[in-house]
Amino acid sequence: MNSSWSYVSIAAVSLLQVMLVLLGGPLLLGLMRKVRCRMEGRVGPPIRQPLLDLRKLAGRERTRPEHTSWVFPLAPVVLVATTLVVAAIAPLLATNPAFGWSADLFAVVFLFLLGSVSLALGALDTGTAFGGMGASRAMTIGALAEPALLVAILALSVPAHSSNLPAIITRSLAHPAWLATPQRVLALVAFVIVIIAESGRLPVDNPSTHLELTMIHEAMVLEYAGPDLALVKLAESMRLVVLLTLLADLFIPWGIATAPGPSHLAVALVATVGKVALLGVALAAFEVTVAKLRLFRVPELLAGAFVLAILAVLSALVVP
Repeated sequence: MNSSWSYVSIAAVSLLQVMLVLLGGPLLLGLMRKVRCRMEGRVGPPIRQPLLDLRKLAGRERTRPEHTSWVFPLAPVVLVATTLVVAAIAPLLATNPAFGWSADLFAVVFLFLLGSVSLALGALDTGTAFGGMGASRAMTIGALAEPALLVAILALSVPAHSSNLPAIITRSLAHPAWLATPQRVLALVAFVIVIIAESGRLPVDNPSTHLELTMIHEAMVLEYAGPDLALVKLAESMRLVVLLTLLADLFIPWGIATAPGPSHLAVALVATVGKVALLGVALAAFEVTVAKLRLFRVPELLAGAFVLAILAVLSALVVP
């Protein structure tokens, strides 16, 4: 632990990060929906609508398919829990969160993958055709997206000589020239493609679709209702916020708090919210201009992201 950081300030940073992700996830989805509606010539729902939807779902009766095991109700809990752990230990607002020493890129990617696998197992536990179809498609995408995410961050760890995310950000701030290197550009493109795939956005998946044959993520959650569905929806928005915040902090690290104190955290909060909001607006605007890819084209896109990440690592190893 950095000697200038007290245990109280470190705990406060992690608590603030968790609260930011919990509230910011639904609000970010509301902002993105608002932007899409405005660009399509519609008024659209208010930005707080996802929060209202979560409250409505949480108040409904919990119904579960017959003959499902303990895996089905446990999957949303694991999905939310893994995302909260990442939000607590990852350097989202400051470079020294609680248990920041454990915020290794391998651990973070493993936690994301654990949540995805748990949801797929919950879909398979229902025994329905759509649940199995959605789970198989999601695992196909995850098998390509998670390695691309891992290798993309690995390219950033080569010049930093560490796979710890706070250390990568701290050393990137100390060496601004690293942010304009070819490996950073290649890793950035790969990271963006992975975020689109992991969050189920266009052109990989359409979160608002109701056509069964084209659904990927939505097919896995068809059997969830009430509080269970609220947890799934909350976890989806939280994962999107965490990934966009990591993108902003790893590639545009200015604004993150590197010292304790309310003023540093206030600046970091404003900077982080601003960067994530801009990234969300850009993603929503991009979705309006593209169409959904055919399913067999999605692995080609993710394979391209993996190749870009590999090139980023090779560039980092070759170029000093």
